[in-house]
Amino acid sequence: MNYLWFKAFHIVGIVAWFAGLFYLPRLFVYHAEAYEQPEPARTILKNQYQIMEKRLYSIIMTPAMLLTIAMAIGLVTTEPEVLKQPWLHAKLAIVVVLIGYHHYCKRLMKKLAADECKMTGQQFRWFNEIPTILFIVVVMLAIFKNNLPTSATAWGIVGMVIAFAAAIQLYARKRRLERERASTLPDGSVAETEMSGTAS
Repeated sequence: MNYLWFKAFHIVGIVAWFAGLFYLPRLFVYHAEAYEQPEPARTILKNQYQIMEKRLYSIIMTPAMLLTIAMAIGLVTTEPEVLKQPWLHAKLAIVVVLIGYHHYCKRLMKKLAADECKMTGQQFRWFNEIPTILFIVVVMLAIFKNNLPTSATAWGIVGMVIAFAAAIQLYARKRRLERERASTLPDGSVAETEMSGTAS
């Protein structure tokens, strides 16, 4: 029975932790892009994102990470023989990387708050993909354990996931370039003319 309690709250911790790991870097994207806005919007947005980042990190992400780790320790104490499994060694290695990512996010928060961060919104978009990839690997290890699929279907799914992530990044880049192009036009009528000319 203890195993089931540990497992249930381990899953709860994972869901909450990864929700933060997915969302915090997205806030970094908006925070970095706030520097492109004119005053007073720039200061207002920066202050708002700083508050959101701090609350997300302190109230949700860190407690969820600690819950995940604590419940994982509980699971291992109920089934210590699992420590001999290679799949768990790989999973633990990824968890160590995720913990490092978690703490690096705190460092980025401090740099953004001090206006010392040099990363752009686009770089943060790529940074945001790291926990997604690690999450997929962790789930695969938890489900398949030592029998990770290597069939053509499995590689096809991996390829689709990578293509999907790349498509998101390309779409974001396209939108950014369109905004930059629109901001350099003298007025809206020129923008409409250019758009109609492109469409034709």
